Amino acid sequence: MHKLNVLILGPSSFISTLNELKSFLKFNPIFDNLNNKHDVYLIHDEVLNDKNKKKFIDSTDTIKIYASKKKKLLDNFDAFLELPANLKEINAAVENIAAKSKFSENSSIEIKNYVLNKNEKRLYRQKNFIILTEKEVQLLQLFFKKRKPISKVNILSTVWNYSEDADTHTVETHIYRLRKKISDKFMDEKFIFNNKDGYYL
Repeated sequence: MHKLNVLILGPSSFISTLNELKSFLKFNPIFDNLNNKHDVYLIHDEVLNDKNKKKFIDSTDTIKIYASKKKKLLDNFDAFLELPANLKEINAAVENIAAKSKFSENSSIEIKNYVLNKNEKRLYRQKNFIILTEKEVQLLQLFFKKRKPISKVNILSTVWNYSEDADTHTVETHIYRLRKKISDKFMDEKFIFNNKDGYYL
């Protein structure tokens, strides 16, 4: 069975502790090798003080676990690990989020009363379907994965790898077109919602 490659980002004390536990971890810990080739990121909150690392973290759609003493999950993360944590809790955090994200390996995802076929780039409802662009597929996957409102800036950084000062009109335009496709074909005006916190399904 494939052991997940987990990039560990944090202060030296955090890294040394996990390094000592290495033989007991149910995943392969990788330390400070900053690239997109890992399955999961385990990120200590102190790392976010480093602007370069924070920019990289914000720009990737790799699964991210936020490790902190503060009991609050940040928007751009997928799971939370409360510190201090024991070995069982660390292993469980990685295994649970990986299991929840298995949908990304499947070609089809059930979203509300629709089916998104990623290979065909089609959104089905019964026998009817619309054809999607690659970005529209990525948007729907992101909304499905997060299950909560996502800001335009976070959508830009995840789907388009844009920085915070990029034009959020790009997001508005794509979501407008996607809403129109769904409305025209399925007469569904309540597929994508938005509020002050962002867009969501």
